[in-house]
Amino acid sequence: MDVELNGERRAVGEATSVRELVVELVGQERGVAVALDGTVFPRDRWDESLGELTPRAIDVLTAVQGG
Repeated sequence: MDVELNGERRAVGEATSVRELVVELVGQERGVAVALDGTVFPRDRWDESLGELTPRAIDVLTAVQGG
């Protein structure tokens, strides 16, 4: 399936979970937030597959120290 991932078009597998996508992109889950179609997606649902959720846009955000 094609989605907009952090502002860029990308093909992702429908069976891919949100958690798997986060780990693939960031390498860890700590300090990460996910929004699907502009709405924060709760961490306790990250095992759901993208095919079930059918988002058009996914934003993966990481916390960064500094000012």
